[in-house]
Amino acid sequence: MNSWKKDKFTITADRDHLQIDAILDYLANQSYWAQNRTRRQLETVIDNSLCFGLYRDEKQIGFARVVTDYATFAYLGDVYVLPEFQGQGLGKWLMEVISDHPDLQGFRRWILATRDAHALYEKFGYTDLKHPERWMEKAAPDAY
Repeated sequence: MNSWKKDKFTITADRDHLQIDAILDYLANQSYWAQNRTRRQLETVIDNSLCFGLYRDEKQIGFARVVTDYATFAYLGDVYVLPEFQGQGLGKWLMEVISDHPDLQGFRRWILATRDAHALYEKFGYTDLKHPERWMEKAAPDAY
């Protein structure tokens, strides 16, 4: 399945529906994690991720992407719902669609980074790192 409908809303994993300008506008002007992302970088991350667009009628109002090897590991990133559409359960629905997607089952580990949406992700089984002493990162000096 590549499309899900609920009332006037649709989620699709079809990249052809993604509205790159709308995604870039949100990331550049409303996110804390991707304000300096270029259009070329956005196109590259889309090309290398399983992407989910959230739409009201034809307007893109949300987005999420999963970077994965499709066997053991997945990173969830760039999750958003436009502020004027928050509080309607759309973020939860987007997470349900991603969590239930048939190509994203049976992984040993999912990870994500968030500053302010812990309560949403906890509903889907995300927790603090089980073994933080095992994790390392190499972050750019200006990483969020």
